[in-house]
Amino acid sequence: QVQLVESGGGLVQPGGSLRLSCAASGSISSINTMGWYRQAPGKQRELVAKITTGGNTNYADSVKGRFTISRDNAKNTVYLQMDSLKSEDTAAYYCNYYARFTNSWGQGTQVTVSS
Repeated sequence: QVQLVESGGGLVQPGGSLRLSCAASGSISSINTMGWYRQAPGKQRELVAKITTGGNTNYADSVKGRFTISRDNAKNTVYLQMDSLKSEDTAAYYCNYYARFTNSWGQGTQVTVSS
């Protein structure tokens, strides 16, 4: 079992920045992928970005060049630096941990981009 605790959401103006953090605890595998997904009202949950323990990353096309995912393996923590935020980035953001036999989700943190 892996537990995820997210932090860092909030309200920000268009063009602003936010940094999300997600700390994992429990039965952490030495090989895993952590990432961020988001879900806006009336829409399906979608991948934002993910990163492996080896540092390989994947980004949604809509956030490339604006968002940066990183991780601290010693702390089992993943970060999402979000810059140049747009109104369409407004959503609940969920942290995800994936390893063999384990797929865990955080409780979600709201990001609202509005003037």
